[in-house]
Amino acid sequence: MQVRIQYQPSYSLAIVDLSNQETVQVETGAMVSMSANVQIETQMKGGLFKAVTRSILGGETLFVNNFTAGGGPGEITLAPSLPGDIHHQQIRGETIFIQSGSFLASSPEVQLDAKWGGARTFFASEGLFLLKASGTGDVLISSYGAIHRVELAPDRPYIIDTGHVVAFSEGVEFDVRRVGGWKSTMLSGEGLVCEFRGRGHVLLQTRSTQAFLSWLIPRLPKTTGGRGGRGGILGNLLRG
Repeated sequence: MQVRIQYQPSYSLAIVDLSNQETVQVETGAMVSMSANVQIETQMKGGLFKAVTRSILGGETLFVNNFTAGGGPGEITLAPSLPGDIHHQQIRGETIFIQSGSFLASSPEVQLDAKWGGARTFFASEGLFLLKASGTGDVLISSYGAIHRVELAPDRPYIIDTGHVVAFSEGVEFDVRRVGGWKSTMLSGEGLVCEFRGRGHVLLQTRSTQAFLSWLIPRLPKTTGGRGGRGGILGNLLRG
């Protein structure tokens, strides 16, 4: 599998070149285009229990799509749902933890499981589970905004706003805390932060979906009744 990423960082597109009979597993809805000889098979990755666990607890969809090139090499292009970046990481017997919703695609050999994050992630408003990707192969991770990689050192803790954390390597420890006192937490607009420690790396995104929604929702026109119902445009957005 060969991966090229274009149009970074705002509207990234991953171009995945597959050899004959080679497969890539892709989050549903991420396919943009593909060559005519690429076949798709939809399945529950790892069986029903693991698939439901990832879907309900890890924030991912219940199914994954396997795209396989047949009769020769093939190509498939992928993009995330939000405007942003794509990070290509090759793991070799390693494990990385990915925030809910940031998994885009991987080699079929990469194992995907939901990982309990404990109360720390609950208070970080990022859900109770992270997606655990382990094994050997290629992993594509998406973001809202550009992806910035931070290398950690054991003697230098690093603080990141909870809404900007995308992924981090195994062995990295973190705690969620207030950015300052209660006054700063309530009035500064910064809220809660993650303090990372240890040796490894963290990927962060330069934009926050929660911050964007906090800016957008008060500016949406609100109506009552009519075809829009339940707040017009806002109601349609909430209904998905």
